[in-house]
Amino acid sequence: MNGIAPFDISVCGIEEIAGHCETGVSHVLSILDPEWPVPEAFGSFGEHAKLELRFHDVIEERPGVVAPQPEDVAAILGFGRGLQAEAAARLLVHCHAGISRSTAAMTLILAQAQPALPAEAILRGILAIREKAWPNLRILELGDAMLGRGGTLVAAAPLLYRHQLRLRPHLAEVFRRDGRGREVDAAEG
Repeated sequence: MNGIAPFDISVCGIEEIAGHCETGVSHVLSILDPEWPVPEAFGSFGEHAKLELRFHDVIEERPGVVAPQPEDVAAILGFGRGLQAEAAARLLVHCHAGISRSTAAMTLILAQAQPALPAEAILRGILAIREKAWPNLRILELGDAMLGRGGTLVAAAPLLYRHQLRLRPHLAEVFRRDGRGREVDAAEG
């Protein structure tokens, strides 16, 4: 167990999936770009429950991209509720790099599983699980509202963004270029 979760949880990017084939994963949350093929490494996994979602890593609606939608976030939360019912669940969450969509999904799953835990503690736990975490703000906004957290997850996210910018200042330019300036502004504000 990771300490913060009532079940074992891991996060990775596509390049790391094969390293999880022998870890006894019981549940996989796979978040891919709409046009991306299913990673071949999943053929080596044993039996597991899987939820595959397809949307781009964006925080605003734009032509030519598929933004995360409320039904995607509802599916993440539904998958998370199923985990809570299984005492020996081992969850693997992945997206392309294991940085943004996956860590946002993890944040929501943990916030749902631990409703009394403050948002800051949840995000510190996410950082302990994945040191390069930068949760997708749109996913957090949608999930925070669905969980009735009163904006606390969204308000805590800039603490994590700020931490990442101190370690990796070049990310500010990368995220602004990718249309995610609201996250950088929140970190710098």
